[in-house]
Amino acid sequence: MAARWQSLCSELANKYANLANTIQRKPTIHRTHSMDRFDAMRLFTRIVELGSFTQAAAALELPRATATHAIKELEARLQVRLLERTTRQVRTTVDGQAYYERCRHLLLELEDAESSLAQLAVNPRGRLRIDIHGAAANDIVLPRIGDFHARYPNIVLAVGSGDRLVELVREGVDCVVRAGEPKDSSLVTRRLALLPQVTCASPAYLAERGTPLTPADLLGQQHLAVNFFSSSRPDHFPYLFEVNGRIEQVVLPDWISVNNADSYKTCAEQGCGIIQVPRYHIERQLRAGTLVEILADTPCPPMVYSVLYPQHRLLSPRVRVFVDWVTALYAERFGALR
Repeated sequence: MAARWQSLCSELANKYANLANTIQRKPTIHRTHSMDRFDAMRLFTRIVELGSFTQAAAALELPRATATHAIKELEARLQVRLLERTTRQVRTTVDGQAYYERCRHLLLELEDAESSLAQLAVNPRGRLRIDIHGAAANDIVLPRIGDFHARYPNIVLAVGSGDRLVELVREGVDCVVRAGEPKDSSLVTRRLALLPQVTCASPAYLAERGTPLTPADLLGQQHLAVNFFSSSRPDHFPYLFEVNGRIEQVVLPDWISVNNADSYKTCAEQGCGIIQVPRYHIERQLRAGTLVEILADTPCPPMVYSVLYPQHRLLSPRVRVFVDWVTALYAERFGALR
């Protein structure tokens, strides 16, 4: 195995030396009768990550039969069985898992080696796939995305938007911007901002139900919430208040639940109930008087926003420049973190 690994490293050096001929905007695989060794490794890693020959072939723009033949050739060359195939799934053998880990690191080293040249370090290129929650995308990032393109014109962005949990490695996502405390400890987390939040309701709602002066009044006066649910948390989000140096939770009844920030705000304006939301998202409504802040003396804790990316993406120039750019963007809008 050591001899084979030496051979792979030697081939990596040769490929790096001929970098000018290998840099491409999209990682498609050459369709030769005998697949390039690095292309075969790339195909193998995608099959493992996606758990499917068909999906991996589609992701790399290959015929399914070509992918099958390439893996058979790879197993024959290594003289080991790498994958166990059934009608329902594809999984690695013990040798296949060990080979996958080494292939993944070698391919990442190749990518980073190619991207580390001075020209690419100054002007990174290639496709960058990011995922951002709708409100953050529409209110903060996308209004300034032209600035990012002007600075890095050779980076091609693919921006997803939603609240579902994204499997970064499996789905090929480079980084995500998320609200709330991150739960996946396997990801590198860079905190972007602590956004002040407010508790508010419409004037019509407060005229009907009364204006609470303390969190306890929310229950005593039988107030209602506009509930917010997400794919990661389908149950009710409690309302949080800082009272005498500690956090109190209040769960209010509701008759309507939404999973979109704009819908959440609109329901409050229509008198459906009370909401807690980052202040920036309703500044216009507060100025216009369609929403009124309540319980300002017992404020809601700030909302954490972070950018997250897989650990092996640490040195990718594309990810690095985007993370630096979005960090500066949030600092400009909400102030630098201390």
